[in-house]
Amino acid sequence: MTPYYQPPSRWQRFRSITLRWLISTLSIFAAVMIVPGISFVGPGWQLGIVALVFGLVNVALRPILTLLTCPLVVLTLGLFTLVINALLLLVTASIAAALGVEFHVDSFWAALLGGLVISIVSTLLHILSGETAVHVEVRGPDR
Repeated sequence: MTPYYQPPSRWQRFRSITLRWLISTLSIFAAVMIVPGISFVGPGWQLGIVALVFGLVNVALRPILTLLTCPLVVLTLGLFTLVINALLLLVTASIAAALGVEFHVDSFWAALLGGLVISIVSTLLHILSGETAVHVEVRGPDR
């Protein structure tokens, strides 16, 4: 008998959203520290605002951009999603500037590398936090 699905409680949803926001903030911080063309000046809490804006931009624009560029995504075996990430990071930088936050992305190439760093760090932190389940199965030789 399989256990039935139980939807997450409010506390679990709040914890998950907060954890994702913190991971996004740390990932953007890593991109600021690693990528030469990405800069941030200001108190640390403003980097949290950048992460919030980045999350909202991803929720609002990523599905539309992915749908519009679906043939390119398929043709490049998914590598075009790096270009989408770069564009979303550039949009985030312009919205942050409009909000008065000193977060700058100098060029498309800096945004491309920054998007890659954010994706890698975010994935690693999600795995380490236990938020993303990882199942490793080791099989021996067939007998």
